[in-house]
Amino acid sequence: MSNAPAEGYIPQFDLADRLRKALRVADVSVQEIADYLGVSRNTVGAWINGRVVPQMAFVRLWAMRTGVPYEWLSTGESPDQEGPGPGAQVPKARRSRSVLPRLDSNQEPAG
Repeated sequence: MSNAPAEGYIPQFDLADRLRKALRVADVSVQEIADYLGVSRNTVGAWINGRVVPQMAFVRLWAMRTGVPYEWLSTGESPDQEGPGPGAQVPKARRSRSVLPRLDSNQEPAG
């Protein structure tokens, strides 16, 4: 007998899954987020592997650093239904670590 889920089963993503996905789409390493949060790499590893649940203050900072909505990280719900759904590809421009537009020598947004 197989332990595989029944056909059509939709997996539920928990906080650990969302934390890991936020790092991936923001191109932030485990060490980078650990340094940013002032915690050890092992602590971050425990969070993204689901062994320990981080305090919500760390989840807020995680959202700020990775550029994903805090509401989505903490609950899995999209803050607005107009945005991309689960599994949507983030445009390369949104992956940038800077949220300010890059300006050319004439102080016009690069385009």
